[in-house]
Amino acid sequence: MNAAEQFKVSLKEFSQKFHNLAVSYDHTVNNCSKLESLIDAYSNFITNKENKETWERLEQQKSSDLKQLVVDLRKKSALCVAIMEKYRALKLQNGEAEITDYFKNIESCIEEEFGSFQVTSDSKVLLVGSGAFPMTPILIAKCTGAEVVGIDIDAEAIELGQNVVEKLGRGLNIRLEKVLVEKLDFTKDATHIIFSSTVESKYDILDQLHTLTNKRVEVAMRYGNQLKSLFNYPLRKVNEQKWEVVEHILRPDNVFDIALYKKA
Repeated sequence: MNAAEQFKVSLKEFSQKFHNLAVSYDHTVNNCSKLESLIDAYSNFITNKENKETWERLEQQKSSDLKQLVVDLRKKSALCVAIMEKYRALKLQNGEAEITDYFKNIESCIEEEFGSFQVTSDSKVLLVGSGAFPMTPILIAKCTGAEVVGIDIDAEAIELGQNVVEKLGRGLNIRLEKVLVEKLDFTKDATHIIFSSTVESKYDILDQLHTLTNKRVEVAMRYGNQLKSLFNYPLRKVNEQKWEVVEHILRPDNVFDIALYKKA
């Protein structure tokens, strides 16, 4: 079996394992260690330079079955990341707070992204897709004193996330809500908006935000192209009359990259 064939086999195996572990989630920490190990392995697969070369060769073939496999994997892995955050939040409630390779990778990304974002104590930061373990709001609020609001469409994630903030970010100016951007008063005042890479509709929301936000707002869009698109929703073109790209922050060793936008 050559490298390309083995690559496809690996993707199919990851897809099946993600599916099995997603359907087994029962709102307890059962299967937590299995999912953590799987996502760590997948993160390493995504950042492996040899796999990047194999991906580029396969992409040139424009295979329809590969395209569908990528779409399926992206959805399943995003779902499992959301579940893993719930596991981590549940474990924190039980007094466990260890960190997996995946979370180390994400947190290192946050620190780099944060440096480019120039958030201060006067900033008002909105995170779209805060999840059940809201690392970004906690890190930003702790480092800068900024007001941070996180939103998510998952009620369980909001409830668990609030417990995490209470334990790890007590006293910080953080609020989590299950609400859409157009229903959130904070949206019009936000100075900085961050999109999680696993929010499927992030570019539709970005387009919507043009009329909901102030003129000076800055947006950090987490994304993944090429091999990283197996784990993240990729970059899309924006309406250049509404938004312009200020900078691309590329991180070869991290699971997602970042595009910074401001209003045109």
